[in-house]
Amino acid sequence: MRVLAAIQGDLKELLQAELRTAERAVTAGVRAATDGLKTELRRQITGAGLGNRLANTWRGEVYPKSGQSIAAAGHVWSKAPKLVRLYAEGAVIRSKAGLFLAIPTPAAGKYGDGRRKITPGAWERIHGVRLRFVYRRGSPSLLVADNARLTRRGRAAANIGRSKGAAFTRLAGRTTVPLFILVPQVSVRKRLDVDGAAQKWMAALPQLVLRNWREERS
Repeated sequence: MRVLAAIQGDLKELLQAELRTAERAVTAGVRAATDGLKTELRRQITGAGLGNRLANTWRGEVYPKSGQSIAAAGHVWSKAPKLVRLYAEGAVIRSKAGLFLAIPTPAAGKYGDGRRKITPGAWERIHGVRLRFVYRRGSPSLLVADNARLTRRGRAAANIGRSKGAAFTRLAGRTTVPLFILVPQVSVRKRLDVDGAAQKWMAALPQLVLRNWREERS
């Protein structure tokens, strides 16, 4: 009986040791897959020319957050899901109110009230100038600011000096600056493959776990 109890005790310790090895291997494998997927998705965005700011919205987390578990899981997500989905699926964007989408030129700036994207209405409120509609046959129409000047940064404003080389036309002694290009819609092509990257790292997970298992036992 003592011999059997000793064998059972040794077997229990062996199984517990194997379980701890498995927990470390699975957790390490999941962490490697999570980090790999996050890094690949960030590279997709920068490679598509969409900038580091959007790329860095990708986040990764491994659960449990501390310790190891044979049931470890990884989660990768973006803090800008709507924008990522737009470039992952492609879409045709139309105006929700009105006939046109107003695309700002560099002279309009990027931000309006409260750091929101600049709009024609916001530009008019900020500068106290009404924009004028300019119809162009065969080309997108414009919203322009009359009697405006360009700052040294190339931004349009009333009664401020202009920068050399900026786009403008003089009409009756005034400077007219195009601020918004009006288009009926914008087509955004698919530029990211989020699902493909996720499937790739899910398929790689078993090998990552096995590799870490071997390293734990060596």
